[in-house]
Amino acid sequence: MAAYFLDTSALVKLYVREPGSNLLLELANSPHNRLLISSLAAVEFTAAVHSAERSGRITISGGAELIASFRHDLSSRLIRRMITDSVLDNAVALTGYYPLRAYDAVQLATALAVAESGESSVFVCSDINLLRAASAEGLSCVNPQDEDS
Repeated sequence: MAAYFLDTSALVKLYVREPGSNLLLELANSPHNRLLISSLAAVEFTAAVHSAERSGRITISGGAELIASFRHDLSSRLIRRMITDSVLDNAVALTGYYPLRAYDAVQLATALAVAESGESSVFVCSDINLLRAASAEGLSCVNPQDEDS
């Protein structure tokens, strides 16, 4: 069984058709794959949907459907990894080494905690700075947008 840690830039591709969605849908539809996310991803995903509603990029009913689908997946196929104090401490340290935004540092620190626990996973992300940092930290990485080329 393969495990994939999805940061929010990858997670959203399961719900919104954009470059990289094909790979994410393929990963999600395989019964042999486990999809891991940081508990932070629920906040980021929901905030992104509400932002899209406010800007008029999606309708309120469309946003509600996306959030309902995401919540269903949270209870069925997405495996949340909690953010602990040690994850936050590591995120703080990571911001000193790499040009990461705060939430990206937390995503990476969560993925590193998963790896340190002995659970092997591939880090899936579409943010170039975050991918560079994850690779530098020794994680196996995939940019789903590269797979659609």
